[in-house]
Amino acid sequence: MEHFQLSSKAFQDGGDIPERYSSTRKGQNISPPLHWVDSPAGTKSFALIADDLDIPFGFIFTHWVVYNIPALKQELQEGVPHQRTFSDGTIQGKNSFRKNEYLGPNPIVGGKHRYVFAIYALDKMLNPDPNISKKKLLKAMEGHILGQAQLMGCYSKE
Repeated sequence: MEHFQLSSKAFQDGGDIPERYSSTRKGQNISPPLHWVDSPAGTKSFALIADDLDIPFGFIFTHWVVYNIPALKQELQEGVPHQRTFSDGTIQGKNSFRKNEYLGPNPIVGGKHRYVFAIYALDKMLNPDPNISKKKLLKAMEGHILGQAQLMGCYSKE
């Protein structure tokens, strides 16, 4: 599997995610801008999953599931609308709250949480299913991942 690069104008890898991207009372609950480069040859689509790695009891909370992002696309703009499907074929699947949208950081348990945005380059478009969960998306991607990139940001309500 090849590795490529994922970045954001909003925060550095390992840096703090600005409050505007949170779902706290002070946040705007909008998705951060994401940009990727050097994806593998043969890429037909991209899939993106954003997870909070620091939920207690070993649970991983999924904040965002997006797939069938066209291969020619190199970014997701800030504030992707809260809708299931887009005219270019992109689909937002279900997050851990079973909503088809980005859900910004809002850790219930104190301390700094790590949020990983992982993007996958795929060798095909996947069957469209707006009800797809992270688990089902990962299963559908099996054997079709050409490369992966990730960006980690931190958020704390302190």
